[in-house]
Amino acid sequence: MSRITLEDLDPLGEEAAAGGEEEEEEGEEEEEERSRLFAHWEAVASTHRCEEAAYEERQYPSGKWACVTKGEPMYEQSISMSFMKLMRYICKENSVGCYLGMTVPVLNEIHLTKEGTKLEREVVTAYYLPRVFQQNPPVPTDPEIHITERAPLRVITRVFYGMTTEETILREISLFWKLLGSTDTVLRETYIIASYENPSIPQRRNEVWFICRAE
Repeated sequence: MSRITLEDLDPLGEEAAAGGEEEEEEGEEEEEERSRLFAHWEAVASTHRCEEAAYEERQYPSGKWACVTKGEPMYEQSISMSFMKLMRYICKENSVGCYLGMTVPVLNEIHLTKEGTKLEREVVTAYYLPRVFQQNPPVPTDPEIHITERAPLRVITRVFYGMTTEETILREISLFWKLLGSTDTVLRETYIIASYENPSIPQRRNEVWFICRAE
């Protein structure tokens, strides 16, 4: 996974003062915090654009990831809520109390129903911990974030742009199957949507990953 260090980003600034503030002021501060986190995500993603082919095969090693599972009514709600939780963990809400460093892509693991016509509600959003924290990951303060050891992963990937909704994801999976042709070497129920830019960008760069079966 690619990594951007703290020096590559603007300072996060002072943490908002806690307690004793009016509800309106708290709302403004929360919105400012969201904007600042999204700005950092954009800075990271802008340095990781690459040449694109029809599709390519990649191998990722095993490693530790910080994961959040959400099952909101809409896919985009789940990934947005999980993304903000992970960004807060990355920025300061962890046992070492400091910025951990951003890595891309952020992965969203999805599952299709048996009929293959809809997405299951639960989505697992995962952030790869930088190498310096792989042996001893900082503990999240948010109980919904779990540190998970994920096995090596071999995938076939294809780039697409735009908002990721259930409709667009199903369309991209269908198009990829037509391009790839009939094969039994990849899974048909589980897929990964890799995000290189934050969920607020309308024409963001994404990838759909077909997961290769173990040999």
